Amino acid sequence: MDFEMLFKVANEAKENAYAPYSNFKVGAALLSKTGKIYSGCNIENASYSLTCCAERVAIFKAISQGETEFDTFIITSNTKAPIAPCGACRQVMNEFFDENVTIVLTNQTNKRKELSIKQLLPYAFDL
Repeated sequence: MDFEMLFKVANEAKENAYAPYSNFKVGAALLSKTGKIYSGCNIENASYSLTCCAERVAIFKAISQGETEFDTFIITSNTKAPIAPCGACRQVMNEFFDENVTIVLTNQTNKRKELSIKQLLPYAFDL
């Protein structure tokens, strides 16, 4: 994993966020096992429940392109501590990530926390 490269992609994605209501921009970068990187940013909507988080945008882009195996996922924002994904995003990650995917929570001061999906969501909904 090239953290600096993925962090740069996540930051660039963050700058594309559409966040006129919260002004809270989030970026994500997902590295597939094939070496391709998929970025995502949060996209808000006046009907708040229709908002889509950066994490889901990146994951859905990858899945829609036929990717099914992932290596590293980085999430960043302008937060004091490394940003944590919402519960919905954690559940989506659980659907598509195995325990070998490194999830890196970061912020703009380069604080970071590395986790697996089981650490991030120990009691995931599963069938």
